[in-house]
Amino acid sequence: MRYEGRVFRPPSEAYSLIVQVTVGCSHNKCTFCDMYKEKRFHLRKLEDVLEDFNIARRQYRYIERVFLADGDALIRKTEDLAVILKHIRKVIPECQRVTSYGSPKSILTKSPEDLALLHSLGLEMIYLGLESGNEQVLKHINKGVTVEDIVRAGQMVKDAGMKLSVTAISGLGGTEMWKEHAIDTAKAFSRMKPDYIGLLTLMFEGDVPLRRECEEGKFHLLTAPQVAKETLLMLEHIDSEGSVFRSNHASNYLTLKGTLNRDREAMCEQIRTALERGGYKKEYFRAL
Repeated sequence: MRYEGRVFRPPSEAYSLIVQVTVGCSHNKCTFCDMYKEKRFHLRKLEDVLEDFNIARRQYRYIERVFLADGDALIRKTEDLAVILKHIRKVIPECQRVTSYGSPKSILTKSPEDLALLHSLGLEMIYLGLESGNEQVLKHINKGVTVEDIVRAGQMVKDAGMKLSVTAISGLGGTEMWKEHAIDTAKAFSRMKPDYIGLLTLMFEGDVPLRRECEEGKFHLLTAPQVAKETLLMLEHIDSEGSVFRSNHASNYLTLKGTLNRDREAMCEQIRTALERGGYKKEYFRAL
């Protein structure tokens, strides 16, 4: 396949065909994120995108899933995305699922009819980054949108019939805002009720602004037990019936798996046990 720069995908897309519909991230200003800093955001030529699917068809006999990269494929015009989705159906008829990252801004530029059309053409799920449900934390990390924007975008995805996967980042409020970050993030999840919730833990990759704040003593990372306390507080305040909850990313200190609200107390008890006895992932194993 033909890729520009580093390519990222959600953990659940490990075995998907990845095709860059856009290159980089349309916002690319979050102070904690290094994923697309080496790229200048741009839309790939439509004919190049379609040709990549043709190349993949010649290379692979069976393609079950497709992930449209990079950080915000949904920012493309609905007409372009429709052409891409129809082409996938034509050349990869066995494909069972097409997914994409979607920024809140790009989702909000679409009409309900646009999103419904994309779903009817095979776009099954959108991955949306909440990061935090606290306005002050979002402003601090320069997310570029409000909590209300993110919640509304998530609700639009679900209203269109697509599945919604939303991520948040433990520790993003630092030691100063951990309680507010936990409770407000739980509230945002409760309003969206995503099909999937993914909880990552803050780590620094590259020379990002938040790392420099940390080095200057202006921001303080949470320890493993502090992250556990924050996660426990979030789970105690969340009401998102039916959401599959996962905290099993390489960055996490504890692995938590369950379905809300059914397994909430079991996961809370797992955290309480860790707070009493330890058993967190060692620092040098994180991100592996």
